[in-house]
Formats: sequence, structure tokens, C-alpha cells
Amino acid sequence: MARKIGFLLILIVELVFSVQLSAQKVEPIVVSVEKPIAPIQSTMWGIFFEDINFAADGGLYAELVKNRSFEFAKPLLGWKIVKADATEGLLVLNRGESETNNPRYVRISRTNAEEKFGLENEGFRGMGIKKGMKYHFSLLARIQTGPSMKIRLELIGGEGAVIGSAEVVPGPGDWKRYQVDFTSVEGDPKAKMVLWFEGVGALDLDMISLFPDDTWKNRQGGLRSDLVQLLADLKPGFLRFPGGCIVEGYELATRYQWKKTVGKLEERKTMINRWNTEFKHRPTPDYYQSFGMGFFEYFQLAEDLGAEPLPILSCGMACQFNSAEVVPMDQLEPYIQDALDLIEFANGPVESQWGKVRANMGHPAPFNLKMLGVGNEQWGAQYIERYQAFVRKIKEKYPQMTLVTGTGPSPDGKFFDFAAGELKRLHAEIVDEHYYAPSEWFLKNATRYDHYDRNGYKIFAGEYAAQSKSTVNPENKNTWKCALAEAAFMTGLERNADVVSLCSYAPLFAHVDAWQWTPDLIWFDNLKSFGTANYYVQKLYSNNKGSQVLPMLWNREPLTGQDGLYGSAAMDQRTDEIILKLINASNKEVKQSIRLDVRKQVSPKATLSVLKSNSTEDVNSLEQPKLVAPVEQVFTVQGKMIKAVLAPNSFSVYRIKVKK
Repeated sequence: MARKIGFLLILIVELVFSVQLSAQKVEPIVVSVEKPIAPIQSTMWGIFFEDINFAADGGLYAELVKNRSFEFAKPLLGWKIVKADATEGLLVLNRGESETNNPRYVRISRTNAEEKFGLENEGFRGMGIKKGMKYHFSLLARIQTGPSMKIRLELIGGEGAVIGSAEVVPGPGDWKRYQVDFTSVEGDPKAKMVLWFEGVGALDLDMISLFPDDTWKNRQGGLRSDLVQLLADLKPGFLRFPGGCIVEGYELATRYQWKKTVGKLEERKTMINRWNTEFKHRPTPDYYQSFGMGFFEYFQLAEDLGAEPLPILSCGMACQFNSAEVVPMDQLEPYIQDALDLIEFANGPVESQWGKVRANMGHPAPFNLKMLGVGNEQWGAQYIERYQAFVRKIKEKYPQMTLVTGTGPSPDGKFFDFAAGELKRLHAEIVDEHYYAPSEWFLKNATRYDHYDRNGYKIFAGEYAAQSKSTVNPENKNTWKCALAEAAFMTGLERNADVVSLCSYAPLFAHVDAWQWTPDLIWFDNLKSFGTANYYVQKLYSNNKGSQVLPMLWNREPLTGQDGLYGSAAMDQRTDEIILKLINASNKEVKQSIRLDVRKQVSPKATLSVLKSNSTEDVNSLEQPKLVAPVEQVFTVQGKMIKAVLAPNSFSVYRIKVKK
């Protein structure tokens, strides 16, 4: 009898557990539309630009000529003399102290008009030439001796055919800029440019340049339009520039100095890129910064994108992973003055010293700079000391300027803990945190900001990317698995918008033939470009941002990984739409009802964007640029209930219109 009673009790317990489990599964997700939690900042989702992976020269900056001013450490790197005897016909001259920013130029000397002599430029892993495109060729030239010498330009395709040509005949006098436009007859992703010199005499050349006509907003000498369009499609809230570790420099001498990147192009000082020799697995000795894309161009790009500019400046500390060189505290003043002058450059009246520089570059109106970053990934007491010095001086003159600081390169550990404690004590405004970690870390840390101090500093999730292998591993890929994990983590960023103010993936760009770091958000070659799966995750968030966070609860708890589900909700007050983001990180389909607690009626027709793929290892490529890309459809809302069917390993975004 006892055995029967025991068996009966087991059956009852199993039945109760089964009923409870069944009830749990059918419990709807509840979105409380009438109880917003916090506002979502307009800057919530932005972009972080750093000149790594040939992102500027050879990438976003549309210049096709490499080493156009002969200022690389090897003056003819990127150039090739087209002549049997390469010891005659060309000299590299150095003006030294008279032209410190651009001292070198070349002199072409010819005494025999019958001999053939040319100068070939290889471009950035070749030159991407489009069929039927107009090109603008320009150079600075002066005749040193003799009559005029004709320059004949030829674009040579991969098969050796001439696919575009033009001629320039410099006139008498001192240095002048000459330009000629021509149209290519064929296209080639790996073309090269040859300049043939005809006649006798001596001709000096500098700033040899070639640009396509189809630059962003048709600005001659501007940016590559397809790459900017990918950024514009993100609708970013801010643009952080110019980095990144590139701000710091390998040592202080190679730090980024914004004043050397503004003004006339020929007066901007070319400098080695710090990623030139950083990684043994991807040496790039030809990686330099011409600064054709300098601080003026960054501010202009931010304005074009409708994004808040967020410049980051050196705090007097070189990269601590490299030299760890610091400027003594009693010599920090020039660094602080650079910050004060930058604010004047961005916002000052045209009568001011640096406001006049901005105006002379074609932008008399201010750029309305509101935020400024002090240092990049520095750590330790020496950083806190220097940060405080910046704060005192900047706030004294510009009290409304919001300052951004950081907790170092890692999201935890002793350096992070020290910085977080000190910055809280100092009442820091916005603190930058970085996360390069396996996809599992992102899934586990969707609750990272749930318990952050609501009265402390705000968070800038300034650099994050899930690593498919390990950080700085050249085998990392932009897999759908990594992108999905980031999407799950980002629900926690959005859910905690009262703490998190800015977020950006990093790095942004990578040339398929010239990268140093992977994964990256956008990849390109000399003619084509594509967004990764990670790009489409960022786009779905930034294009569906909303203005207020809404409670989204399942069994009275936020969706933070229960049964593989992650979620966040927002209200877009501008469009009167409820926005739901749901990630199913499991390998099974999930059918789940969602109840909208809202007094007003909702439209029965709504939109659904789904990002998924057949395999979590899928990656986009130049050949398959949209293998992993969102698919939009219309779905039906039943009263105020949504019957969601979430595919395995998928990211879904619902937009439901609330009727007025």
C-alpha cells in the first residue's frame, strides 16, 4: 500500500510540474506601453571610425594615388620608374626646414627627347577604375629648366591595355596646380597609373593625385560614395573619430595631432600609420596617413550623416601596449591647449584664430561640437592624473562641453576596477567601456548594466565585437553566430538606456586585400563594398531606435536568455510606433505570444524584419554580400496580441502602429 501511495505521489508531482511548465510556456511576453522606463538618447547608436585596415587612405578617402607627395619613409614607395636604367631621370629633393610638413618633391630631368621615361603608381593594392567614369587628375608642377615638358597619363588595366588617358603641359613660372579631367573607356579593379614624360628639360612635381568623379555629395577630392552611403544607411547618432589606438601613437611622436590635418592639403604632414608594423601576421610597410581625410573632413562627414561629432584627443600618453611613453605633468599644457583650440576650431566665431581656419576651409558656420574624448584606452593612476588636468582647464573655459573618458581596454580586471572607482569619485560624465570577447561572453552579459548605479556616470559602449576565434586572431570571421550574440547583448544596452548613452561596433572598415584586424563591420575592395551580418544587426537597432524604453517582461522578468530568448522594447513617439526586438539564440523554433498593454488601439497591420541564416557560421562576402541580410514582411496583430514565430538563431524586429 505504501508503495502505491508513493507511486501516486510521484505521478502527482510530475503532473503538477508538467502543468507548471506548460503554463510557463504559454505565458505571454508583456509589453507595458503606458509605463516607459527611460528616454533613449538620440546618440544611442553611432559609428566609430579608425584608420585601420586601410580605412582612410585606400578606403573612405577616394584618392587613388599612393604616396602622392613622396613623404613615405621610402620616398618612392608605391612608385616605379619605367626605364631600363633607373639611375637617371629622377631625383627626390628635400626642402628641409623651409617646408617642414611637405619637404619632398621629385625632379624629372630629360636631355634626350627620344628616350622613353615614365613613373608608375600602383595605387592601394591597385586602382579601382570604373568604365565610363570621369576622373580628375591633378598635380603641383613647376618648370626648373628648359621649355615645357608634356606629361601623358595612362591608366593601364590588368591585361596591359590603356583604359584611360590624358595630357598635361605645365606652363612657366613657380609652383602651380594643374588639373585635367578624362573618362575611362574600360573598368578594372587592379589598374595602375603611368605618367610618361615627353620633351627635354627639368620638371618638378608634387601632390600627384587622381580622384573619381562620383565622390560623396560630388565633392572633388572627397570621400568614396558607396562607403559613405553604407554609413548613412545606419542613421548614426554620433561619429567617433579618429580612433582608437591611432590617437595614442606607438610613441608620443606618432600620436594623432589634429592641427596637422587641417588647412591646405599640401601643408598637411604625412605620417606613418601606427598599424603599419603592429601585427606580424599582416605587415603593411606601405600604410601611411596622408591626412587628406583630416579633422575638417571628419566634422563635415558627421554633419552630412546627421551625427554628433565625437573627437578623441591624446591625453599625453602613448599606447601602453607599445611604448607606454607619457609626457611629464609639467609639460602637459600643449596637449590641453590642443583640446581648447579644437573646440574653438569646431565652434568658434570666424574672427577667432581657429574659427578662421575652419571658415577658410569653406565652413564659416560652427560644427556645434558638444562632446570631446580625453584619451582612448589608457589606464592607471597616471591616466587619472592627466584626465583631471584636462577636465579642470576645459570646464573652466567651456563648462557646457561633455567630456568622455574611459576604463581601459578590458571590461573587467584590476585596471578596469581602479578606473571605474576613480571616475565615479571624480563624477565623470561619460565613461567608455570596450569589449572584444567570444560570442558566449556577449550572451552571458546581456544583464551587465541592469544593476549599474543610476546616479553615477553614463556609459559609452565605445568598442565591441564578438570574436569567432580569439582577440587579435587573424582567423576571426564576421559569422552570423557572432552577430547574433551581439544582438542579444544589445538588448541589454537598449533596456538600460538610462545608463547607456552611446554605443558603437569596432573596427568599422576593412580592405579585403589590406586588413590588419578582423572582424570588421564593413568590408570593401577597390570597387565594391558590403555590410557584414554584424552591420545589419547595427542597422536594425539604429533604424529602429525609438525614443523611450518600454518594459518587456516574461514571467515578470526581462528577457535575458530564458530558453534562448532575449528582448527589448521601445516606443517611437515621433511615429507612434511600438518597436519590439526579439532574439532567439536557441537552435529550435519558438512560438510565443506577446501582449501589448496599451489603452489605445493598434493597427492590425504591422511590419516585421527578420535577420537569420541557414548556418550560424555563414558570412557575407563580395560574392554574396547579402547572404545574411534582413527580410521585411507584413504581419497581422490580433487585437493587442502578437503570435510570434521565432526561427532558430534569428533576430526579429516588430513595428506596430498605435492609432491616434
